[in-house]
Amino acid sequence: MTSPSAPVDLPAAWPQGVPRDIEIPDEPLTATLDRVMRDHPDRVAVDFLGQATTYRQLGAQVDRGTRVLHDLGVRAGDRVALVMPNCTSHIVAFWSVLRLGAVVVEHNPTYTSDELAHQLADSGATVAIVWEQAVPRVLEAQDRTELRHVVAVDLSADLPRTARWALKLPVAKARTTRAAMRGPVPAGVPHWHRLVAAAEPLRPSEAPVASDTALLQYTGGTTGTPKAAVLSHRNLVANALQGQTWTQHEPGTEVVYGVLPFFHAFGLTLCLTYAVRIAATLVVLPSFDPARVLAAQRRRPGTFIPAVPPMLDRLAAAAEETGADLTSFRYSISGAMALPRATAERWERVTGGIVSEGYGMTETSPVALGNPLSRDRRPGSLGLPFPSTRIRVVDQEDPTRDVPPGEQGELLISGPQVFQGYWQRPDETAHQLLEGGWLRTGDVVRVDDDGMVVLVDRMKEMIVTGGFKVYPSQVEDHLRGMPGVLDVAVVGEPAGDMGEHVVAAVVLHEDGSGAGIDLAAVREWCETRLARYALPRRLVVLKDLPRSQVGKVLRRVVREQVTDKSSREG
Repeated sequence: MTSPSAPVDLPAAWPQGVPRDIEIPDEPLTATLDRVMRDHPDRVAVDFLGQATTYRQLGAQVDRGTRVLHDLGVRAGDRVALVMPNCTSHIVAFWSVLRLGAVVVEHNPTYTSDELAHQLADSGATVAIVWEQAVPRVLEAQDRTELRHVVAVDLSADLPRTARWALKLPVAKARTTRAAMRGPVPAGVPHWHRLVAAAEPLRPSEAPVASDTALLQYTGGTTGTPKAAVLSHRNLVANALQGQTWTQHEPGTEVVYGVLPFFHAFGLTLCLTYAVRIAATLVVLPSFDPARVLAAQRRRPGTFIPAVPPMLDRLAAAAEETGADLTSFRYSISGAMALPRATAERWERVTGGIVSEGYGMTETSPVALGNPLSRDRRPGSLGLPFPSTRIRVVDQEDPTRDVPPGEQGELLISGPQVFQGYWQRPDETAHQLLEGGWLRTGDVVRVDDDGMVVLVDRMKEMIVTGGFKVYPSQVEDHLRGMPGVLDVAVVGEPAGDMGEHVVAAVVLHEDGSGAGIDLAAVREWCETRLARYALPRRLVVLKDLPRSQVGKVLRRVVREQVTDKSSREG
């Protein structure tokens, strides 16, 4: 066992019944699944669009998935890429990789071939389990990677039998649904479901240990350079246990809604590890759609939903419009972006439950702070450090110097959920992880008298839109190659519950080559290299870009110009 640190005085706002420190078991993450399979074998583990899978059945599928990966040559320490939306197969593959002591590498299945090629090559993944629609993009990238095997996942194969049969009907609705779930797969690419169905179960004789790497999760960190955060089994075990301690949920009693993408750190921990730790039934949806969530709610009412604010707002609005009953949801945790007070009030009015804001980073597995899951929560506050988590507020220029109480400074975090470093990037790791294991967050905060942490500003330039991080330099680098564009600066502008919208401020060539450039053309150019959420939502043409004396673009001034131009045009 990892011993907790010495006891300290509890902050005034500390939730009743939650210990300040906890012991983290010295065990791999797979031990969590083993316990739940033993103690709750007949409880429904996963409900994917009506197809129920018990923990006993899930364990059997994981054992067969483990055999499939072993037969493909996967061994301890090897990286296995998962490129698919939320589905039962995603969950099975995740646990099967960990059973072998191998390393899960999560990827956004909507990424372009170039984006996937970069991440796959960087991780050195040798096997990729891929949604059919993403298979062509992964195969296009394969010669730039170390991939030896690509295995296709048919999303519709996880559906109930009647739903699979309905997809074959010669009607428009069936064709539309089938097209959204499936995709063309070249001959010779094996299918995950067929391999698993034919495999003999395998339970490796040697389990991974707590210090082994479990997950590579790609993030821009605080610099905008895509890199993989290395998370150990201990990191993931700790954060799931911290979450259970904070929520005080009893095992075998909760129905968690998996509307967050599993390839995102927030969704992975809350839906794949925390949900299993509390033996919850996880209602899985391949993508967020309010109508589909309400349909699932009628079938299997939820009790707990982790989400980003726009999801909560859209779901509450849909319930108000249709008269749907969301009162079974007692709790919600909101993260990835600031929770607007109006959204919190609307959600609590519709559900009668509590929504609490949390804070974290991929580098903290990801949750580090949270509001109490009670009426004591404070909308607009990041909350309190999780159990066994310590924070410091330091001078922004000198992270070795703590600022006086109540003053603002950069937030540092220490705890068992703090990552091991960046994959094959020792210099960036050394910059981010200070002596004593303190993680620099790049966020400026203050701590109020009751211990609540409040976000003041962001040191980083990233844009948060709909819960996703967009790094301006990546968008700018691509737009600079567009014919007719002389220079560009990308900034975020307030967008209500979406957080921010991406705005491209461009300077056009004086030779007139950029005369035909408009927002549609910019978005079309960007679609070849960037994720959809990173595409500019507005285009502003400037005569030049404001720069510092050393030539650095002053994004703060650009943002002011963009805002001013918008107000005048509006």
